[in-house]
Amino acid sequence: MMKAHEDGHRVVLVTATRGEVGEIHNMDEEATRPHLAEVRTKELENASRILGVDRGEFLGYRDSGMVGTADNENPTSFHQAALAEAAAKLAAILREEKPEVVVTYAEDGIYGHPDHVKAHFVTNAALDSLLRSSEPWTPKKLYYTAIPRSLMQAFREQMPEEARRDDTIGATIQGTPDELVTTRVDVTEFVDRKRAAFAAHVSQNDPNSWFANMADQIYRLAFGTEYYQLARGKPGSALPEPDLFVGLS
Repeated sequence: MMKAHEDGHRVVLVTATRGEVGEIHNMDEEATRPHLAEVRTKELENASRILGVDRGEFLGYRDSGMVGTADNENPTSFHQAALAEAAAKLAAILREEKPEVVVTYAEDGIYGHPDHVKAHFVTNAALDSLLRSSEPWTPKKLYYTAIPRSLMQAFREQMPEEARRDDTIGATIQGTPDELVTTRVDVTEFVDRKRAAFAAHVSQNDPNSWFANMADQIYRLAFGTEYYQLARGKPGSALPEPDLFVGLS
């Protein structure tokens, strides 16, 4: 997002929920829980300023929590939302903004989070609805964020044994098969600001996690390149593409 913004592209971030049922770190649980949605909205605003987001929008759903929890069954959660309804909300924003490039999660939601998975299906349904309505405009490209499977395996092998044992989310990340990764974007010059944007999500950052305490050199190696899978549209260069906007006038 920072690279796109600095390259002169308008960056619009659409968020489905306000993360109101997640774990709370660095704050008093009892005092923060009743207004966690407001806390995380402010954190997202702070991170968005760092990232160069030009417009932020919420679809208005409740955080779905994880599979098997009561929050996941809540009728106001994003997970339970009617696909057509959520897609219509997103399609309305797409019609207003007319982006050339859309980015969302792949079907696995990176680590299976229900809201990430739902975002995948809602985004595709919104794009399908634009095609069915014979819009004079549609996005040129749709990308899924990706972590190459080989990279994920190598990264896990480099983690300290204790971190691997405690990393329940990382253990569920299989990664995207390497042959599906179409695009590699060098974001080395933005790594410090990227880390600052992560840090802006204060209530979500466990100060004792391996992620929070990762050495700067390792962090740069892990997050200095971003990977994507081109899901709709044509590559703008020989693979791997060096940028999401390559080939677009």
